[in-house]
Amino acid sequence: MNRFEHENTGNDLIGATKSARIANVLEVEIRSGTISKGDALASESALVKRFSVSRNTVRKSLEILSDKGLITTKSGLGSFVTYGGQMIDDRRGWSVALSESADSLGTRVLRIERAHMDFEDAPADAKTDCLFVDRLRFHAATGVAVSLERSRVIWRSGFENILSDGLKNGSLTDTLRSKGLVVASGDEWANVLPSLSADDAQILGRRVGEPMLLLRRLTRAADGMSIEYIKSLLDPHRFGLHMRF
Repeated sequence: MNRFEHENTGNDLIGATKSARIANVLEVEIRSGTISKGDALASESALVKRFSVSRNTVRKSLEILSDKGLITTKSGLGSFVTYGGQMIDDRRGWSVALSESADSLGTRVLRIERAHMDFEDAPADAKTDCLFVDRLRFHAATGVAVSLERSRVIWRSGFENILSDGLKNGSLTDTLRSKGLVVASGDEWANVLPSLSADDAQILGRRVGEPMLLLRRLTRAADGMSIEYIKSLLDPHRFGLHMRF
């Protein structure tokens, strides 16, 4: 029997992806009360078995539900970057999350190009051509910069139009999702940069030697291969790191 035969997917889902159809099934269960508010969804492994699909397909389905505000995910142990004391939802991307902060922040794209990885501490599979995206975030009212983010995304076929068209919705996260890249795991490291260099101080409009928060983030696909390595210089008076355990 077709694994979706017993589920009401609706005529508007004819031709939809498996992940969209699974998301619809779960949405119906949530809205109908079959899954009550506050209840935990079945595990990824259970959903993989239930729908006979890959783990990556299940994760895309959960992202759809998360984007609709129907579910949230919590880790037993994890760290979260905060801005103004509020946690930033990495799944939605910083551009979206920070746009909803109390401060009115602007983003300026400084660089979008294809080049060879320039971070010496990048993992071996990332030491190749990458999509370079450098962004400066600043207070719209004052122009004071609060972060400088340098993203390096492993170059893949289909990235060429990003160089000409720019980022989808102004978001690198949305751009990568549109290319079928879904983050399955990753690592994040936070350090204090004791002294801001002259070049970075000029870009940020800050004093040379000023301390900053240095955040490094590496994301991976379900197959374990690197997707993005990003280094961010953050204003320590506005950004922080929150640990949940």
